[in-house]
Amino acid sequence: MTLKKHTGKKNKIKIIKSGLKYTQDIQIKGSFIVIEGPDASGRSTQIQKITTKLEAEGHAVINAGLGRSDLVSKGIKEAKRNFLLGKRTMALYYAADFADQIENKIIPALKAGFIVISDRYIYTPIARSSVRGINRNWLHNLFSFAIKPDMVFYLDVDSYNLINRVFQKKYSLDYYESGVDLGISNDIYDSFIKYQYALKKEFEKMRSRYSLIDIDGNKNIDEVFQQIQTKIDDFLTLDNKETVIK
Repeated sequence: MTLKKHTGKKNKIKIIKSGLKYTQDIQIKGSFIVIEGPDASGRSTQIQKITTKLEAEGHAVINAGLGRSDLVSKGIKEAKRNFLLGKRTMALYYAADFADQIENKIIPALKAGFIVISDRYIYTPIARSSVRGINRNWLHNLFSFAIKPDMVFYLDVDSYNLINRVFQKKYSLDYYESGVDLGISNDIYDSFIKYQYALKKEFEKMRSRYSLIDIDGNKNIDEVFQQIQTKIDDFLTLDNKETVIK
């Protein structure tokens, strides 16, 4: 099968705020799509379905995501497993995670004409760290190097629905995904509900700043997929996109 890559005008890398010097004036042919949402919101399922459809149509697709840097992914897992790092240091760790992926995976793929689909992006560590008391402006500046995606979908799922999905998936609640480290409740279920609600509010604060597209994640898998894929199809049919570095 012949892989289809984007043609037409070459696009400049889009930068959130200032960016890094090495990303300036780089021309790309590909597209960058992000799927955000809480644990058990169905991100992985949707990414798999989107990837399969795009590849069936002949597009070259590559995946990225939170904690997937070859440089620091093992360190992040070890730190979380053993509670080794403070909340600010963890934010710095995730910044290194995405800086490495942007430089060594995402930008090269976009230059080559791939569609890059990321399972979470800088918005998750910003939300998590903000809920834990880190200054929002500091966080936005920390991640200001990140290139701006073409589309960011946020899967909005009710917290009580999430609990049911989590237990169907792994039969237990994760320490960090439940916000246990925040000490907001002695009951892990109550802590999960409060923490997920706090994260949702942080994403709402970022909606206009980062052009997040809300998707009703409470619907069934196929309905959620249809919501997302329709918007992706509409975007990919636009010819001769032109991006301006701000």
